[in-house]
Amino acid sequence: MKLFSNTFTNLERGLDYASINQKVISQNIANVDTPNYKAKEVEFKTVLDHSINQLEAKRTDSRHFTFQSSDTHPEVKTKTDYQYNHNGNGVDLDKEMSEMAENQIYFNALSDRINGKFNSLKSVIRGGK
Repeated sequence: MKLFSNTFTNLERGLDYASINQKVISQNIANVDTPNYKAKEVEFKTVLDHSINQLEAKRTDSRHFTFQSSDTHPEVKTKTDYQYNHNGNGVDLDKEMSEMAENQIYFNALSDRINGKFNSLKSVIRGGK
């Protein structure tokens, strides 16, 4: 018997992604004046593919797509095709700050959702009181 639904697992993966993304963005901002530093980014496609692979589905026909499970993690890629400063630095500070704000909103939404799930469980355990 499965105690929790996949919702907790998916929310946890989303929080992991937001955490990694926050670290990468912070690293980019910290190195905004470092000569020849190239900005990094977390590749979202890997996370999306992983989430799709975690879907549970029953195939009713052999021609249907298969759903496979694989354990992949978000990949951090270096952006090599951009140079914003004369010293070879590839960090656009305005873009990084807006991505940080967007990531913070995403993280807050996920943490609020997981908090609501735990509150629902707490209510069930207490018998609705």
